[in-house]
Amino acid sequence: MSITRRAVLEEIATESDAEKRETTTTAAIAAALNTDEGTIESHLNGLAACELVRTYPDGRARITITGEELLALDTDEMVIVDSN
Repeated sequence: MSITRRAVLEEIATESDAEKRETTTTAAIAAALNTDEGTIESHLNGLAACELVRTYPDGRARITITGEELLALDTDEMVIVDSN
């Protein structure tokens, strides 16, 4: 099963909080989405480049307020965010 970047962002939103700066781990996200940590790390790098998540060297991550706002748009259509 292919994991989408949106699914990763939604899982991070469920397990972390931007305002409270609560984090989750790459391992926890991978377990929740039934995939490997390498796949999650790849998605996290892309999401962090767009400032939708904040990652930490020890493997923790949290959603940003921008990430929460993107999900709040609740669009069924694909949203493309370019980090450039």
